[in-house]
Amino acid sequence: MEAAAEPPESLSAIARKLPAEERRASIARAARPLFARRGYAATTLDDIAAAAGVTKPIVYRHFGSKKGLYLALLRRHEEDLPSFAEGIEGPATEGSAEDALRAILGVWLDYVRANIDNWSLLFRDRSGDAEIQAFRTRVNVRAREVMAFLITEWGGAAIPAEEVEPTAELLTSGLAGMALWWGDHPETPKDVLVEVAVRMTAPAFGG
Repeated sequence: MEAAAEPPESLSAIARKLPAEERRASIARAARPLFARRGYAATTLDDIAAAAGVTKPIVYRHFGSKKGLYLALLRRHEEDLPSFAEGIEGPATEGSAEDALRAILGVWLDYVRANIDNWSLLFRDRSGDAEIQAFRTRVNVRAREVMAFLITEWGGAAIPAEEVEPTAELLTSGLAGMALWWGDHPETPKDVLVEVAVRMTAPAFGG
């Protein structure tokens, strides 16, 4: 007589076997679109746990709280910001400012496409307590600092020193708004967005 087949492992048992970093990443991936669509206040831990295929205690184990998870998502974006300035030396002498801008904006828009939900968390969601609001402000300030650095490094004397920071704010806010618009109109080709962004930003970089 054949032995009875062992029952398959439950999903929760399989979930427990995932390495901690993989489980943490999978919860973050499940939570990000929920926060982007509903906002921080309207998204519950029950929603997040169900979307991630885990229990609430597992979410607590990895992030401590809903706020801890939300801040972790914002922190990831904050950590990515300097990568758009590192190693950028500006336009080559034989090239143009527009060509250099097309290259960096193409990289940036690839990042936007892969992380579009982050833009809703930062620039569309207005819910959350004072700590969350302060974190959003800090990320926005960091983005403006990166833009100001690029304007100074690339533009030379194109923009007077006293105009660098407000110009950086204008361009940062405009590009963030365009990213949100692209999230609502994903059928728009990336090349269209690149050309729009180049036309609007090139004067700040000597183009």
